[in-house]
Amino acid sequence: MEYTRRSVLTALGLGAVAAATGCSTSSGDSQAAADGPVEGEITLLTPLFEGSTGKQLLEGKLLPAFKQKNPNVTVKVDYTTYSALNEKITTSLAGGLMPDVVMLGVGWIPPFAHKKVLAPLPDSLATRYDYEDRVLEPSRYDGKLYALPMVLDTRIVTYRKDMFAEAGIKAPPKDWAELRAMSKELARSDGSGKLTRVGFDPFSIDLRQCWETFLFANDGNLFDESGQQVKFDDERGVEALQLFLDVVKDKSADYSFKSSAGQPSTLQQGRAAMMMANNSLWVQLKQQNPELLAEDKVGAFILANKVPAMLQGGTMVSRSASSKHAAAAQALVEFMGTPESILPTAVQRGSVPGVQDLRTSDYVKNNGFVKLALDNMSKARSEGGTAAWMEIREKIKTTLETAVVGKRTAKEAIDELANLSKEAISRL
Repeated sequence: MEYTRRSVLTALGLGAVAAATGCSTSSGDSQAAADGPVEGEITLLTPLFEGSTGKQLLEGKLLPAFKQKNPNVTVKVDYTTYSALNEKITTSLAGGLMPDVVMLGVGWIPPFAHKKVLAPLPDSLATRYDYEDRVLEPSRYDGKLYALPMVLDTRIVTYRKDMFAEAGIKAPPKDWAELRAMSKELARSDGSGKLTRVGFDPFSIDLRQCWETFLFANDGNLFDESGQQVKFDDERGVEALQLFLDVVKDKSADYSFKSSAGQPSTLQQGRAAMMMANNSLWVQLKQQNPELLAEDKVGAFILANKVPAMLQGGTMVSRSASSKHAAAAQALVEFMGTPESILPTAVQRGSVPGVQDLRTSDYVKNNGFVKLALDNMSKARSEGGTAAWMEIREKIKTTLETAVVGKRTAKEAIDELANLSKEAISRL
């Protein structure tokens, strides 16, 4: 294997932590082949099955089904969160205890495959089921397949149909000019001029992902196809960030109007007429405000400016290159990438299944946001695209925030982010 603690920590943007700990390195030059008997105890690191419901699905249904097919394999589960996943993997690598099977986010395959942390999978797995074409792209690096998609999470624009009707607005905006104009019209203030309802809330989802969605809708790119050149530092990237500053300046958006994870969103509370959202908001609405769906008060559309674009994130499952039970690990990867595993996982999270056969499932038919996402997969774009992504990823939100709170202009923030990105790429 070709990774060390220092190199992996640097790739994750944690180089200073590595220097402080002074831990030993691990190296090698081969990857475990997935042959031999399907047996042994393996570890699964997952951020996907959160809470008691997720644990019950994984340990009460999915893993017993896997065990039935592979009786000589025992799976030990290591639960984590998405926010802690980077550091969890880094710590595992540093200690020489990399999990046999690990679930990663979209954009994460190039950095870890580049470092030889992941083992390539047989390319035949990509055609085993009718996976959506777009979801396989983030699963590859340097022409090889390194992961199978499990569930997807897209970024769409949701809106209150009742507020649109009240304002006499008959259709969602077709571009940013209309978005900005409608946001002004839909915003409300009290007698002192304080906002009580924003026309548009772009800030209740991760700022990195929101800006990327606007970048893609402006027909921009993060990097070139090689992953070696920054492309977002042209006018398309600056304009995407400037739009956030403009709606704040218009007093139709406010950075403080953000809803916390799990809490009713600004859209649900009536504090936003339009809101950038994850498709999982549908499940949250069903649980917290079912009347809004029953009365058809909430709709959704795909963001558009120069082109329509939908950010596609999600979770993929990969095999560690250092697994001592490679055949067992690959068997689990293959099992988790089946429609039988994907559908219940999508249902419990409100996520988008990445297999075309599941388009006809009752779950998709009865979830308006998931159906919208699947109907627009041709417009989906993914973040990442460079082996330096894990370092760059950690810097995007904090750098963009400096412009949103007025410390930098949009161009200054984008230029700073471009410089940081170029430095990270130069270290590959």
